[in-house]
Amino acid sequence: MEVVLYLLAAALIVGGVVGAVLPVLPGIPMIFGGIWLAAAVDEYQHLGWGWLVAIGIVGAVGIALDFVSASLGAKRIGASPRALWGAGIGTTVGMFFGIPGLLIGPFAGAVIGELWSGTSILRSAHVGIGTWIGMLVGILAKVVISFLMIGMAGLALLFS
Repeated sequence: MEVVLYLLAAALIVGGVVGAVLPVLPGIPMIFGGIWLAAAVDEYQHLGWGWLVAIGIVGAVGIALDFVSASLGAKRIGASPRALWGAGIGTTVGMFFGIPGLLIGPFAGAVIGELWSGTSILRSAHVGIGTWIGMLVGILAKVVISFLMIGMAGLALLFS
């Protein structure tokens, strides 16, 4: 039975790495779940609670970055507060429509918010592009954090 549970943990971790890039899978929570399952099967002998808490904190930072990355991209180029709210709302609504929603939602939200602030269409499109750039940086951060979590678990196993 342990082998099956370890295989499930490995599948969660691999699926989580895929989910760090594809927004249809909750990548970071899957990685954490796989690490935690592997630690539980091992009865926390090699990967204790301290490591799990540290890995969990790193994962929580990654999830937070994922949610705010689009808004940060818009803010970086001087978007209005309404555009920032629009990017956040667009991201949230877009999550319910899969990959197309996650690609279009933040952009559309930022553009609508910037237009609502009374700026030109060209400036609003510029803010929307900044939002997309923020999303790409967020995806990169998720990938890095995902591998950091896996690396931390590896270090815990190596040095225990």
